[in-house]
Amino acid sequence: MSTVPSTATTPTAAPESSRVERRTIDVIPPEERHGTPFSQFTLWMGANLQITAIVDGALAVVFGADALWAIVGLLVGNLLGGVVMALHSAQGPRLGLPQMISSRAQFGVYGAIVPLVLVIVMYLGFTATGTVLAGQAINELLGVDAAWVGIVCFVAIVAVIAIVGYRWIHAVGRVASVLGVLGLAYLAVELVRRHDVSAALAGPQFDVVTFLLAVSLAAGWQLTYGPYVADYSRYLPAETSPRAVFRWTYAGSVIGSQLSMTFGAVVAAVAGDAFLTNQVGWLGGLASTALVAGLVYALIVVGKLTVTCLNAYGSFMCAATIVTAVTGRRTMGSNARAAFVLAMLAASMGIAIWASADFLDNFKNFVLLLLMVFTPWSAINLTDYYLVSRERVDLPALYDPRGRYGAWNGVALTTYALGVLVQVPFLAQALYTGPVTDALGGADISWLVGLVVPAVVYYVWARRDPRAPAA
Repeated sequence: MSTVPSTATTPTAAPESSRVERRTIDVIPPEERHGTPFSQFTLWMGANLQITAIVDGALAVVFGADALWAIVGLLVGNLLGGVVMALHSAQGPRLGLPQMISSRAQFGVYGAIVPLVLVIVMYLGFTATGTVLAGQAINELLGVDAAWVGIVCFVAIVAVIAIVGYRWIHAVGRVASVLGVLGLAYLAVELVRRHDVSAALAGPQFDVVTFLLAVSLAAGWQLTYGPYVADYSRYLPAETSPRAVFRWTYAGSVIGSQLSMTFGAVVAAVAGDAFLTNQVGWLGGLASTALVAGLVYALIVVGKLTVTCLNAYGSFMCAATIVTAVTGRRTMGSNARAAFVLAMLAASMGIAIWASADFLDNFKNFVLLLLMVFTPWSAINLTDYYLVSRERVDLPALYDPRGRYGAWNGVALTTYALGVLVQVPFLAQALYTGPVTDALGGADISWLVGLVVPAVVYYVWARRDPRAPAA
């Protein structure tokens, strides 16, 4: 077993600077490791203190939940989903690799392409939906009506940061975390001052179906970070405590998302249709003056920068993992990074312009559908890493389809397919409601089934696989 690559295959270390990042899917060597676990707190706090998280919280109320019980359900979902997300983050310093290339240890060098393609689709969707809102904020700042203007401006900013890479993304996260707290605090004060929030929270009535919807929305929010969270902890020194990485990632993501979602739930409860028709404009309307409204719009843009850069950067890592599986290479150059990031952002921009009219409904269905395909992947990846392989990974074999992990791993791929299919009876989607969901009155618990069933099946099956290391 090995957790350190051969120095013969490691490119010369890049000096400490703000130049374009040189590393892609290759292992980060010791001399380039830097940072502390606290960097994960600021990054993930900044990634979650943003308007899409506010909308996600509002959805729980929009689709029927009482505001107070929606907040409780969102908290439960964030706490549960955050555990899975942070366990992925803790893999970063130990392996020094982007998240999805480690899937080759479970699925095989070629088999990992299956979840990778779905991850890229996820990045496109989240980038597009977030770009809609950021574009609206830029349009408010510029005083223009054409939706495409703000979207194009925002995409251009994201492209620069994502192409430069890791350090700039963390820097934006630090700024966004501070500004996000200040901005959300101001908006919360104005919300309480201008609206009867106490009435919206009074006399809560519990409904299990809408409560579970709130849990699913928050859990889905956290779980969809899993495929790229280790990308942003992989530069930490190898001796960094995994527990510290877990704690700081968990705290930043759960606190940031819960603050945003709680605010969103209350906004939806007091604003109703006014918020539904113009989320960005309604938040700007909370400002006391035109100048402050402009600052609110600017904060919306800054808040969306962090997570959209994560999506664009992560999409390149997935594409690099797919391409190098076929070519046999261990890395890709900065020009390839720029080309793919630009192509991905161009596609997301087109989707954003096309899908903006039905944003809220599309976003709800998009998040819940993603749970169906990503919870089994998380279950398999974490079960293998922590329980089967016990944090031991043969790094050279990750790049060799004839090595330990092979080209295709039937155990993981079959378990993954089972993990997706077993959720179908539990789905509560706009186009399909499963029979078990009907029996539960419409409650969607598919994400729980998608975590537990593949985790158990994979553990039992993989422990008998001759490729599994001895205990």
